[in-house]
Amino acid sequence: MRKNSIKNTRINSEVQKELSVLILQEIKDPRISKMTTITSVEVAPDLKTAKVYVSVLGTPEETEDTIKGLKSAAPFLRGQLAKTINLRNTPELIFKVDESIEYGINMSKMIDELVAKEHLDDDTDDIDDDEEFDEDEDFEDEESDDSEEDL
Repeated sequence: MRKNSIKNTRINSEVQKELSVLILQEIKDPRISKMTTITSVEVAPDLKTAKVYVSVLGTPEETEDTIKGLKSAAPFLRGQLAKTINLRNTPELIFKVDESIEYGINMSKMIDELVAKEHLDDDTDDIDDDEEFDEDEDFEDEESDDSEEDL
C-alpha cells in the first residue's frame, strides 16, 4: 500500500476520528488538556506505526504535560483502536506536537497589526493632506482679495 493511496487516506481519517473520541471521552488523565485537538494522523503503509499530530491550546507547559499524558496512555489507546477499527495490525502511536495552528494565529495577529499600522499611517497622511489643502485655500483667498483691490 502506497503512502498516499485512497485506502491509506481512509485509514488515517478513521484513526484520527477514533482517537479524538477516545481522548475526549475515555481518558481521565488530568495532564491532558481539554483543549487538545488531533490535527492529523499519518499511518505508515505497513500499519506498524502512526504519527499523531496534536495541537494544544494553552501554555507550553500544558502542551508538554498533554504530550506526556498521551504517551503514557498510548498502550490503552492502541488497545481501544484494535477493538474499534478492524485492521491487520494496530499501529503503535507516536505523538508529536503540531504547532501549525499556533503559527497561523501568530501570523494572523502580525497581519492584523500591520493592517492597523497601515490604517493609522493613512489617517495621518490624510490629516497632512488636509492641512496642505487648507493652506492652498488661504492662498486662493489672498489672490481674490488682491484682484478686488485692483478693481
